[in-house]
Amino acid sequence: MCEISKELIERLSKATKVVVSTGAGISAESGVPTFRGEDGIWKKMRPEELATVDGFMSNPTLVWEWYQYRRDLMNKVEPNPGHYAIAEFEKIFPEFTLITQNIDGLHARAGSQRILELHGNILKNKCHECGQPFDDKINLDGGLPHCGCGGMIRPDVVWFGEMLPQDTMGEAFQSAEDSQVFFSVGTSSLVQPAATLPYMASRAGAYVIEVNIEQTPLTPISNVFLEGKSGEVLPRIVEALK
Repeated sequence: MCEISKELIERLSKATKVVVSTGAGISAESGVPTFRGEDGIWKKMRPEELATVDGFMSNPTLVWEWYQYRRDLMNKVEPNPGHYAIAEFEKIFPEFTLITQNIDGLHARAGSQRILELHGNILKNKCHECGQPFDDKINLDGGLPHCGCGGMIRPDVVWFGEMLPQDTMGEAFQSAEDSQVFFSVGTSSLVQPAATLPYMASRAGAYVIEVNIEQTPLTPISNVFLEGKSGEVLPRIVEALK
């Protein structure tokens, strides 16, 4: 079990501006299938058929059936202790921002409120044409859903080849640069532009803490590497701060 040093707790005790950035690893602890690894979703399906605009336009029914299936999977999993610990961080630190690459909504279900979802949210929908949110329940038995403008409704997630929401990314970059402590939790540190965030924080003088089950490209520049699952490491930090 990794050591939570007194120096780390003392630094956190004095911090007022803290950012946590999460990736697929924390969701995997809840049983959410990951995109990478031996059991990754894209090992079994072709992303160009299911997670691109071209795939959606050519076969929207297939894409919707896939996303409804994934939503059913999400409804069967629960937030884990790592999610709940991050929600506690939001109560502890005066200026706290959670940045996530995950689309499963588990952070919100755990109680986090200040969340920047870089890749969208699989539980939300929007119009592909005008971008307006679509809150009605999706029932494919009644045909494909459409917006009042006539555009097709799609899951509110970022597909391959699409730009990330610029306002959200701008907030994420600013939060990273302003942070005193930056946590990178359960992320491969390979997916851009999210992988840039801890480096931006480090260059701006932040204390970078990596929590992961294995080392990543970020590990060499981190001030602290805490090896282990987020659901085991983060609750110990919360307890030490109380």
